Amino acid sequence: MDKESILSAIKLLRQNAAKRNFKQSIDLIINLKELDFKNPEQHVDFFMTLHNDRPKGLKVCAFVGPELFESAKEACDTVILLDEFSKYDNKKVAKKLADEHDFFIAQANIMAKIASTFGKVLGTRGKMPNPKAGCVVPPKTNLKPLVEKLRKTIRVSAKKEPIIHLLAGKEEMSDEVIADNIHAIIEQLIHHLPAEKNNIRSVMIKYTMGKPVQIKF
Repeated sequence: MDKESILSAIKLLRQNAAKRNFKQSIDLIINLKELDFKNPEQHVDFFMTLHNDRPKGLKVCAFVGPELFESAKEACDTVILLDEFSKYDNKKVAKKLADEHDFFIAQANIMAKIASTFGKVLGTRGKMPNPKAGCVVPPKTNLKPLVEKLRKTIRVSAKKEPIIHLLAGKEEMSDEVIADNIHAIIEQLIHHLPAEKNNIRSVMIKYTMGKPVQIKF
C-alpha cells in the first residue's frame, strides 16, 4: 500500500465529512481473510512503535518496589508501591485503575505479587505488564526512555474475529501524519500474517461519526 492511496482516501474522507461540534477521531479498519483463529499460530497480536505519538493521549502506571520508585515517579502518571497493593484488593478500585491507564509497567522481581493482586482485572482487559512491549523491567531501570517509547506504541490484535480496529489519528492532525501512521501499521501487519498482503480483504478509514472510505490496496 503506497502513501498516495492513503492520502487520497484521507482527502475524500475530509471532503465528505459533516461538520461536528467536536474534534473527531479517525479510525482505521482492517478486514482480514483466510485466517483460522482456531489455530493460535494465526492469531494477530503484536506491539509496534509509530513514528509519531499515539493519536490518543497515554497514561502509564508502574508497579514497583523501593528500588524503582524514584525513576517511576519521574516518568509515569501513577506509581504503586508493593506495600500499597492491599489497597487494590477491592475489584472496583482495581477496575478504575485499569480503565484509567493504557500501559502497566512491572518490576520483574515482584511480578508474582502483581499477578496475584491485579491479574484477574488487568488480564481480562489485555493490560497485564507485557514483556513484548518492554513493560517488565529489572529493579534498576531508567523508565523515562521506556515511557517515551510507549507514547508511540500501539497494540495490533485480532484473535477471535477477522477485523482490526485502531485509532489512526485525530481530525486536527495533518494528512501526512495520519497517512504515515496508517502506512506504518499496514507494513508491520503484513509481516505478521501467514500469507502477508493476501490475508487482507480491505482497509478503510472513517470518522467517529461518519461513513467509511476504502483505501485502494
